[in-house]
Parts: sequence; structure tokens; C-alpha cells
Amino acid sequence: MATSTSSKLSKAVKQHYMDLPQGDKVQAMYIWIDGSGEGLRCKTRTLDSEPKTIEELPEWNFDGSSTYQSEGSNSDMFLIPAAMFRDPFRRDPNKLVLCEVLKYNRKPAETNLRNTCKRIMSMVDNNHPWFGMEQEYTLLGTDGHPFGWPSNGFPGPQGPYYCGVGADKAYGRDVVEAHYRACLYAGVDICGTNAEVMPAQWEFQVGPTEGINMGDHLWVARFILHRVCEDFGVVVSFDPKPITGNWNGAGCHTNFSTKEMREDGGLKIIEESIDRLAKRHQYHIRAYDPKGGLDNARRLTGRHETSSIDEFSAGVANRGASIRIPRAVGQDKKGYFEDRRPSANCDPYIVTEALVRTCLLKEEGEEPRDYRK
Repeated sequence: MATSTSSKLSKAVKQHYMDLPQGDKVQAMYIWIDGSGEGLRCKTRTLDSEPKTIEELPEWNFDGSSTYQSEGSNSDMFLIPAAMFRDPFRRDPNKLVLCEVLKYNRKPAETNLRNTCKRIMSMVDNNHPWFGMEQEYTLLGTDGHPFGWPSNGFPGPQGPYYCGVGADKAYGRDVVEAHYRACLYAGVDICGTNAEVMPAQWEFQVGPTEGINMGDHLWVARFILHRVCEDFGVVVSFDPKPITGNWNGAGCHTNFSTKEMREDGGLKIIEESIDRLAKRHQYHIRAYDPKGGLDNARRLTGRHETSSIDEFSAGVANRGASIRIPRAVGQDKKGYFEDRRPSANCDPYIVTEALVRTCLLKEEGEEPRDYRK
């Protein structure tokens, strides 16, 4: 299997330099979403002291013409610190800094979906919207071939791999364990992980996390996964259908609840929300992958534990439905529901925003409302 050249460099030699004292200086790695809406970029600057709050971090800039975000004739873009985490690669006191991107005129870049999401979340603070997102992904070699798969064929059919144990069932567990521990160190709200149905496919879960924090924590968890894979010389793919044929795709199932849903009798509120979601199916499909539904069309076929992209459905404990009500929620008459439609490469900011717009702000129709007017 093809692995990267960089991963073959001596880690022992690198560690000699990483063990050197850094004095009072702090390295802050600024992270942002590029113009593809899926890719992440990063660069590092030195700070004179350890920042304790996001307000202590300076704005920065970058060349947007090299990230699909601007033209070369007017390429400066602004990085606005939005969320700060501990750096699991350089360790304390160094930081990871997730940023919003603004254009030259200080307006949000096209792929800065955090800006609107934060405004929408601020409108429903009293409802305390909680989210939990189940991020599926696939490990690949640098040649794009699934990690651990035979070079000229396929592994055995799906069945023994989900939550599997053993070298013939779990492909790439070292990456998974390293990512999990790195997320815990960083302060990401990671709450679990498991091997998925297709070999070399895994999942981690983030949440429950409230409001805008859901998107922040999932994007940073993705960044950490990319960096861990870089160290191991492999590639992580969030493609919703990386392998055609009789293999499961990759989604980002999103669990959602409000304060009312979590209280006694909350099932009634859940059912009312599902009724509203049924009337806005196409709006959500467009929001749930970065290509307006084209990526998800390859995954949401009605097979391999998915619903059909063309039809809305809901049911208790039904993994073939658009919306699943967990069996325990049906019994307790309160809790949360799971939206199984978002793709693995979705932007969590617009996914969580769409749920709030439909379920809490009670929007109707196929377009989001502009509350600034």
C-alpha cells in the first residue's frame, strides 16, 4: 500500500528538536476552511505569551488566490480567530486556532458558513439546542486505494467489520486511537469511536455540544484527523461514497434536541419538528453536502442503511429512514432524534443551522430566511 514519503522521515530526529525549550514564546496554528468548502488550511505564527481567551489572539491574513478564495489581483483575506484549542502535536502551551475568513471588504467569504450559523444560534439561545454528530470517514493510501485492501481485488463482503476486532477485521486502528487521544488533549468534545461497516471505514462522534460549538469542535476534530493521518503517511477521505458497488457510504448522522424535547412529554415536540422537516426535504438535502445534494445522490440510494434522496421518511429505530427516533426515546417519550441525511463531507455549520431554522424558527419553503432585512 502506498504511504507518503514524509511519513518515512525519522521521527526520532524530529523529536530531538521538538524537545528543545521554547522559552516564553507560543506557537499558534491558525486553521481555516478553504474555498472548496471541504479542505482545511493552516499556518503558524509566534505569540509572545500564552493566550487565555480568544480575544487575546490577533487577526491575521493569507493569500486567498492560492486557496480558491480570491483573485490574484486582490488576494488578501483576513483570518478572524473564532475558537481556541490545545495543540496535541506541539503540546502546551501551544494552540490550535480555528478562524473565520473575511474578504478584503471585511464581508464573510463564500465558504465562511460559521458567520450566519452563529447569528442563527444566537436567536435560539433559550432553547439550548444540543447536537451530536457521527463523523464517518475512510482511510486510504496515498494512491487512493482503501487502507488494507488487497492491491488487486477486494476484501471479504461486509459483515464482520462493524465494531470488529482482529487484524483481519479492523484496518488502521492505530490512526483511530491516536486521533481519539489527540482530540481529548485538545479539548474537543469527542465522545466515542468505532469501526464501521466497510473495511477501512471508521466513525467518531462529537457531542452533545450546544449551538455554534458543534461546528467548531467537528471542524477541529477533522483537522486533527488529517494531521494524524499525515504523520502515519495515509489519507483520510470524507467522500460520501468512496467505493462504488455493494459497500456502505459515509455519512455524518446528526442528533438534535432542544430543552423542550429533553423534558417530559418532549416526544410531541420531536414529532412536530419531524413534520416540519418533512415539508422542507429538498432545502435540507441542498444544505447537507457541499455540492447541493450531488455528493449525497451517490450515497442516499435507499440501500446500505440509507433513505432515498428523493423521499422523506421517519421511524423508530429505522436506519433506512431520513429521520430515526431511537427506541429508548420512543419509550421515554422524550430525548432527541437523528437526521441520517447529512453526508460525511457536510459543513456542520449549515447542517446545524438548517435544523434550527426549520425546527425552532419554524421556517417554511425552500429558501432560508434573511433576518437582517
